[in-house]
Amino acid sequence: MLSVIYAILFWAAAVILVAGLGLRIARYARTPAPLKIPTTPAPMTRSGVVLRMAREIVFFESLFKSNKWIWLFGWTFHMGMWLVLIRHIRYFTHDIPGWLALAQPFGTYAGFAMLAGLLGLWARRFLVERIRYISGPSDHLMLALLVAISGSGLMMRFVVHTDIVAVKVFMLGLLRLRIETLPTEPILLVHLGCVAILMIVFPISKLMHAPAVFFSPTRNQVDNPREQRHLAPWAAKLEQ
Repeated sequence: MLSVIYAILFWAAAVILVAGLGLRIARYARTPAPLKIPTTPAPMTRSGVVLRMAREIVFFESLFKSNKWIWLFGWTFHMGMWLVLIRHIRYFTHDIPGWLALAQPFGTYAGFAMLAGLLGLWARRFLVERIRYISGPSDHLMLALLVAISGSGLMMRFVVHTDIVAVKVFMLGLLRLRIETLPTEPILLVHLGCVAILMIVFPISKLMHAPAVFFSPTRNQVDNPREQRHLAPWAAKLEQ
């Protein structure tokens, strides 16, 4: 019965995640940018914009210039999370390629970096008065959910071991629309349940800043208002 419940939960969560992401990204793409508002100093060429976006996405450049402590916790969390996600690809592939096998130990210990970054970001919402003032219940719930996911994952790796082969069989079965037997360890069920909840709420949460950064006009615009007039498509129709 647990296997059926979790299989249905993950199938539903996957549909909601993909559909929700698609709808939100389509809305971002349709939103007009009537003004030329790149944050200066800004690049004056398209290749410069690509380089700036790469620095922003990989190194969090603007956050580093703004606040070093928040940058440290945020960058540690995000980089640790990416390594953990890369490590989890093993549960969705039959044959593990060499690069993925090489990443396994790094992904394992990146879980500690991910958790440390999350705890630092969460502590900031309690200890910094101005951040505490603007923090709502959803901010704390998202952080609590991410801490539960990373904490339960580390517990399964270092405290209460679970049958990862059975977990992999279950996940591969989901990809083939089959329901395989899922281990019933409580910590595993908590981990997978939190992951499914995160997938469901992701498209309607502040975590959508991940794809939204690519549509930020302060980052993706070329600083060439003197060389080329900026005119939104809807404004161009009005001039015709």
